[in-house]
Amino acid sequence: MAAESNSAVNIDVKSLIREGAELTDQALESLIPPASAEPTSIHSAMRHSVFAGGKRLRPVLAIQSAAAVAGSVPAGIGHLAAAVEMLHTYSLIHDDLPALDNDDLRRGKPTCHVAYGEAIAILAGDALQTTAYEVLANLACPPAAAVEIIRLIAQATGTVDGMIGGQVLDLEGEGQMPTPALVNAIHRAKTGALIRVSVVTGGVFAGASPQQIGRLDTFGRKAGLAFQIIDDVLDVTENSEQLGKTAGKDLATDKATWPAVFGLEQSLSDAASLISEAFDALDSFGANAEGLKAVARYLVERKS
Repeated sequence: MAAESNSAVNIDVKSLIREGAELTDQALESLIPPASAEPTSIHSAMRHSVFAGGKRLRPVLAIQSAAAVAGSVPAGIGHLAAAVEMLHTYSLIHDDLPALDNDDLRRGKPTCHVAYGEAIAILAGDALQTTAYEVLANLACPPAAAVEIIRLIAQATGTVDGMIGGQVLDLEGEGQMPTPALVNAIHRAKTGALIRVSVVTGGVFAGASPQQIGRLDTFGRKAGLAFQIIDDVLDVTENSEQLGKTAGKDLATDKATWPAVFGLEQSLSDAASLISEAFDALDSFGANAEGLKAVARYLVERKS
């Protein structure tokens, strides 16, 4: 899976994403215990959610970020990609629980708690998180880089400007009049933080300089916010079959979303502007970043 291209026009983004997903799935298959391993209920539940058919966009961003730095996809990056996907899936399992979003459909299949019960679903999410950190501690990169990757991911999934903090803001914002400041804070933390850190840690794995890390961070922040804006738009404009999850849930639960504050037209315009600004941050990477740009473009053009 190469990153070489002189023009974004020449990039087959669907093939690029498919190849990145395959690399990620190969690693996941080897890292998560088989469903036959005791205790079978927890391993079956973990696999139910991990292999439910996600696009692996966060892992692919990590892979293509590493390629932007190294010039090609570096060996061993699949394990970082797999750890990122484990963390993302853990967040989805917990997000779907009755105490949070209370959803029964994810990636077109029954959510983990529907299929295995709440107790096993909670533990499956916990297990994916702990397994992810075990994988990160054994990455095939210099020890200092592995420690930095662990630090960055722990911060991005935590309570201060991280995924858990964003989830809390999202929960507490239900039923309130959404404001630009609130929706911005929720999106940058709940979804944007994991997308940003996927990009940044891919660069760290590949040996990026501090200047390159800064540019990747800017790209990841802007692309992450654009992704969530489009996710909000799709919740309004697409149906459950297309999304693979319950459509209209944001409106039904009075969630603070970008369209609720700015409207659909402005939301689409904002997402496009953010991706343009994200691309500007990658200018110094030249052609090596075309794969990363192609994935970001896909984030705002997707229909599910």
